[in-house]
Amino acid sequence: MNKKKIINDPVYGFIRIRSELVYDIIEHPWFQRLRHIKQLGLTDLVYPGAQHTRFQHALGAMHLMGRVLDTLRLKGVAISDEEFEAASTAVLLHDIGHGPLSHALEETLLPGVRHESISYLFMNELNKQFTGRLDLSLKIFRNSYKRKFFNQLVSSQLDIDRLDYLNRDCFFTGVPEGTIGVDRIVEVLGVHKDQLVVEEKGIYSIENLLNARRLMYWQVYLHKTTLSAERMVVNLVKRARSLVQAGEKVVCSEALMHFLKNTITMESFRENKSTLALYGQLDDLDIWGAVKLWQHHPDMILKTLSQMLIQRKLFQIILSSEPIKKSQLAAVREGIVSRYKTFRSDAPYLLSTGQVTNEAYTEGQKINVLMRSGELLDIAQASDLPSIKAISKIVKKNYLCWPKTVSL
Repeated sequence: MNKKKIINDPVYGFIRIRSELVYDIIEHPWFQRLRHIKQLGLTDLVYPGAQHTRFQHALGAMHLMGRVLDTLRLKGVAISDEEFEAASTAVLLHDIGHGPLSHALEETLLPGVRHESISYLFMNELNKQFTGRLDLSLKIFRNSYKRKFFNQLVSSQLDIDRLDYLNRDCFFTGVPEGTIGVDRIVEVLGVHKDQLVVEEKGIYSIENLLNARRLMYWQVYLHKTTLSAERMVVNLVKRARSLVQAGEKVVCSEALMHFLKNTITMESFRENKSTLALYGQLDDLDIWGAVKLWQHHPDMILKTLSQMLIQRKLFQIILSSEPIKKSQLAAVREGIVSRYKTFRSDAPYLLSTGQVTNEAYTEGQKINVLMRSGELLDIAQASDLPSIKAISKIVKKNYLCWPKTVSL
């Protein structure tokens, strides 16, 4: 069987599968599951075109990794075929640990467990199934391989993951402010003393990348309507978990029930092999299938939140640089109790308050620029734009959201 296929991608055109191992990984049920997890979670409620998936993103990242490694080879960087395959596999699997609706439910279904940790567990299990052929990929992924630039291509402030998701998310949302020069960036990357660097002529492209990322966060990733919808889903799942753990009947898939009934930690994955197997079945369809059923549940809160999500009757939201006033929060709670005839202890399920942050560039995790003089500078030093230093500061905004049927 010919496993060296070509896939037509709307962003890059033809993506070539160069290795039989990569083909077999793509065919694996755990990887195919990514077809059913939207890259941007609930963002399509704001940008209807944002229907792309983690599956597409992973393939795009693999494609860009191949292009970068080809470029580095042309510049005289020695990269073996084994390293090429391992780096491609590592970036292909970097997001395999994502759960339903991508980031939206990460802290709710798996409190305290990051998706990167689940990705590593999946890679370990795949390595067993493929008889150790992912050994080098695992070393690159956990940054224990001697050639550090490989890990930097998988996970850093200038990694392949970031290049693809900015390019792809900009394409599918139709937000032109997120446009980045991927082709140019690929060509100006290099390796210096085993570290990933940008050649001096690529400074402007990196400036554009950082500005685009900042704009995409406020206009897409932290859009107030998306944030409102995500908090509703979080509250919905929390309510379902509360009912399940109280012995109430809540209908959903076996995989979702496992994560509602139990508090899952990293130890849970290590102690119970079925936990990872069940997580490998969990995707957006489990959530939306449950939400459709929960519209008719006798619990008023579960029913109300489900109906609101299905009908896109989303919470109204205040997003402010100033802290949310206690008087505002108290007024919202009282309004919910009055409008929905619920207990004060249950009111938090119908509101949400918290803080979001936007950090476009962290100076502690450098993007190194190799100057023509041979000097190595952080992009914030190499750039003549004061805005690069400005966007390295963390911007925080506070939010409060609640049903539109409740007025202050």
